[in-house]
Amino acid sequence: MTTSITPAFIDFEASSLDLIASYPIEVGLCLTDGSIHSWLIHPHVLWLDWSESAQQIHGITRETLEKEGVQVRQVAHHLNELLDGQLVFCDAWTFDSFWLHRLYRTANMVPSFQLESVSMLLTPEQVEHWAPTRQQVIAELGVPVHRAANDARILQATWQKVMAIQTIS
Repeated sequence: MTTSITPAFIDFEASSLDLIASYPIEVGLCLTDGSIHSWLIHPHVLWLDWSESAQQIHGITRETLEKEGVQVRQVAHHLNELLDGQLVFCDAWTFDSFWLHRLYRTANMVPSFQLESVSMLLTPEQVEHWAPTRQQVIAELGVPVHRAANDARILQATWQKVMAIQTIS
């Protein structure tokens, strides 16, 4: 599935990489028009998992989430408003779909959009260009990785560059 329309991208940061106990702590979007949105997520009372090594990677403390995080239901509502009816792409579908499900289940809501892997947008040749192009984009943008909004922006910029490489070839 290739598209010439710039897709929306989503990224999550999480309490850990445990696919049983972890939960989303930040979600970031890069919409089709390039606009960026992100929310720190206030941990639900039953969300207790926390990994110090994950915290070292994303730099977000649980205390910051408790003070500055947006309630789970509000985040789900914002996502539904901004992404209604869209296909939205991520680069770590197993993890991102788990955290999306955890967010919506806790909010007692259903996503109004569909999450897919960025690999669905790429030909085998484009997949070969993805990793080195992503590294180039990170260097060009000069933004920290492992923050959800930045990572969503990096995904979209990488997709745009990979599409341009294929157009030139």
